[in-house]
Amino acid sequence: MKNFWSLIIREFKLFFQNKVLLVLFLGAPVLYGVLVGGVYKKGKVTNLPIIVVDEDRSPLSRQLIDMFEENEVIYVAKVLNDPFKAKDEAMKTESTVVVQIPRNFSSDINYNRSTELTLFVNASNTLTSNYAMMAVNVAASTLKAGIQIKAQQKKGVPEFVASKQFEPFKITMIKQNIRSGNYLYFMLPGVLLTVLQQVMMLGLALSFASEFEKGTFNELVGRSKNVFVLILVKILPYILMSFLIFGLYYAYSIWYRMPLELDGWTFFGSTMLFLLAVSFIGVLVSIAIPSQLKATEILMVIATPSFILSGFTWPLSQMPDWVVGIAKMIPLTHYLQIFRTLMIEKGTSAYLHGPILGLAIIAVVTFIASIILLQLKINKAKKENKTKENSQPAIG
Repeated sequence: MKNFWSLIIREFKLFFQNKVLLVLFLGAPVLYGVLVGGVYKKGKVTNLPIIVVDEDRSPLSRQLIDMFEENEVIYVAKVLNDPFKAKDEAMKTESTVVVQIPRNFSSDINYNRSTELTLFVNASNTLTSNYAMMAVNVAASTLKAGIQIKAQQKKGVPEFVASKQFEPFKITMIKQNIRSGNYLYFMLPGVLLTVLQQVMMLGLALSFASEFEKGTFNELVGRSKNVFVLILVKILPYILMSFLIFGLYYAYSIWYRMPLELDGWTFFGSTMLFLLAVSFIGVLVSIAIPSQLKATEILMVIATPSFILSGFTWPLSQMPDWVVGIAKMIPLTHYLQIFRTLMIEKGTSAYLHGPILGLAIIAVVTFIASIILLQLKINKAKKENKTKENSQPAIG
């Protein structure tokens, strides 16, 4: 029994001596608890932008817009006089609902003529679109009920009877982008791209760390001392293999009958930038941490919460600033925004300046840091090689 407890104590000592394991085992639950709690701390979605196309421009339409503003879930980002630029404004302001108030809306109601309020709902994000759509519907239904009851009461109809009478206007909802509302179309791309980032990071975590661990780095430097060549050699196979994974993902879209349309060069360019950003993060950690296990553990900490932090399911606008700051340091956050804009919302590169700049900054910073750190390792390896040569006895 004494021997058993001595072994238990020994295991505790080994655990506390391994700093990486200590951080992961004790730190990860704390870190993820704070991060995920910070993401969902607000508990509900508020201040979602909507666009209103007010073709009527009457006191009644103004009253409806004021009712939208009074709702805590939504706010009116812009009021347009016609629908021609509605889609562009919705993309710029990230509005999930465009409310179109038709011409003669007020007069049609006053003269008991048929009219309707049209809601164009961007269903690319199921959560935010449902919240915004319900908030708009509540405000419009409240106005409808008020008009209906007042009109009937003027005729001497009791309130409880008036509430069941003539409907002053109809509300039509038109879902766009993911019209079917199929959750698979929304969720699958996000999960698959998260998996791609994770396997890229974990694969590249071994790139230089394995060389250091196996003692083959000096041999590698002997074959090429060019820091750019060494980094390219390490990342190129993974980038090429990642295109095979993209091919597999495209096959999934056909298999599941997901209507994905590619915008050629814009998508290819942003994808290359994403892959480079992910690759340079993996390479940087691999150079900085000369242990395969520790390098993969650190990148797992980065990769695991990335989907939750990306803003793909829960909007970044609803997260605390410090969580958003962390999220924007992860390539997936920017790439999922690009994917949604190009593939789902059918937007153009004009709406991608922010996420493309974010990816570029991550790629450039990690690339420069990798070059500096690798050059230091190469210089160290050169000195070791010279020391070995000088220490060898002369022949003859």
